[in-house]
Amino acid sequence: MPPTLASLVHHSALKLTVRAGEGRLDVPVRWAHVSELPDPVPYMEGGELLLITALKLDADDPDVMRRYVKRLAGAGVVGLGFAVGVNYDEVPEALVRAAEDAGLPLLEVPRRTPFLAISKAVSAAIAADQYRAVTAGFAAQRELTRQTLGAGPEGLLTALAAQVNGWAALYDASGTVVAAAPEWAARRAARLTGDVERLRERPAPASSVVADPDLTDAAADDRVELHSLGTGRRPRAALAVGTAAALGTAERYAVHSAIALLTLTTERSRSLQDAEQRVGAAVLRMLLAGEPDHARAVAGDLYGGLLDAPFRLIVAEPPSGPAARERTADAGTEALDALAEAVESAAARAGEAVLVVAEADRLMVLAADGGAAVAACEAHAAALEARRTGPDQQQSAGDEGALIAGMSGPSGPIAAAAAYKQAEQALSVARRRGRVLVEHERLAAGSVLPLLADDAVRAFADGLLRALREHDATGRGDLVASLRAWLSRHGQWDAAAADLGVHRHTLRYRMRRVEEILGRSLDDPDARMELWLALKATSPE
Repeated sequence: MPPTLASLVHHSALKLTVRAGEGRLDVPVRWAHVSELPDPVPYMEGGELLLITALKLDADDPDVMRRYVKRLAGAGVVGLGFAVGVNYDEVPEALVRAAEDAGLPLLEVPRRTPFLAISKAVSAAIAADQYRAVTAGFAAQRELTRQTLGAGPEGLLTALAAQVNGWAALYDASGTVVAAAPEWAARRAARLTGDVERLRERPAPASSVVADPDLTDAAADDRVELHSLGTGRRPRAALAVGTAAALGTAERYAVHSAIALLTLTTERSRSLQDAEQRVGAAVLRMLLAGEPDHARAVAGDLYGGLLDAPFRLIVAEPPSGPAARERTADAGTEALDALAEAVESAAARAGEAVLVVAEADRLMVLAADGGAAVAACEAHAAALEARRTGPDQQQSAGDEGALIAGMSGPSGPIAAAAAYKQAEQALSVARRRGRVLVEHERLAAGSVLPLLADDAVRAFADGLLRALREHDATGRGDLVASLRAWLSRHGQWDAAAADLGVHRHTLRYRMRRVEEILGRSLDDPDARMELWLALKATSPE
């Protein structure tokens, strides 16, 4: 620990005597400084032991001493050393009273003790403290390295928590706590997810100090440092360190060592992941080429379990359209990276295999049906969808989403090509509908009518019905409404006529006019189908 006034008083060679402030001798001394200025405060930084002989001070004047001592205490001076036998034979009573009133420790320095001896004692104690801190830091580094090699990040966190006499936690790229020491710290660390997310938005390396004043438990008084991990532009992970007070030199060495070791571990893990992704890309190509046996052989233990159960294939890419073209390529890449991180983090936490392949401007994911990775993809898409809509739940003008994705139905290795086709079809529908994620299964369970919301379909429908609408516009009948009623009643004359409130002979005449104007027979089922879809596509409802 750094030198204190108490350690200086107990220094046998200095022979210092306490004249005031005996209860405040445990305060650390940052430096010993000599100044005979009437007002040395402008040159003080705080934490100094000021040494004087009162060469230019009227130390017998109570008012002068009160002002002088008050200024020193306000500037953070931790103690005053007064040399006797130089200008004053003893410490003036006015100075003693002023020091007692201000609570400033006052030390009597005998004539045989030069100020230089006190300065040397402070300097030597500071140097010894720094040496101890550096030595302890190197010892901590060795211990952290040993724990990392032996027990991985979990062992490192345990050792770090012991070194700083607090707690430590590791977050993955999504901001989720993946390890903590001691175990109770996981609950505390989870409260800082928002702070970790904000830290990830800053270029690495980044750090911040956070506190949660709303906490009511024993952790409410802790001080937490957050540090990003990774060498890339986007942090790969984050480290949290919680302590009761600011870190000392030895503790700071330990934290810096932990950051370096975790960064190495993270980057090494990323290199392994990149290699796994290259294998995964080969496995996926084999599956799509109809070679499931070869895919299993290449996958081995990496993805073998994923190919033994139903899986989903997800295809994602940046959106197209005017608003999307205004975005930079980096924005599209970041959106796909964020989806990949969400899926991989969820799979890692659940202990399930997932295959993620990034190719050009596209991301493909093979994930277990009903697993955590699929759920994370759906949750990520829902969050993006929520951000794209305003308070009235309508799509914001010019906002086409950060990405679009299509998800196949449950499939297996033999039908991987069919699953890819399903994902492509769902992706196409997501693009047309302006949705973030569309599942192929829900297309089959829903209606074909939403697919008519396409400009080409509407143009075809308008062209098909234009002659009938022009006829109705002249006031010569209501052929469009009559056609709609007749088709909705499946060609039943009496029921359709009743819906229109006309005689069935009138309706028969109108349908003959429809055939004459369109040049098509209503006995043709294809004609009836096309006319009905055209009516639905152009319906204002």
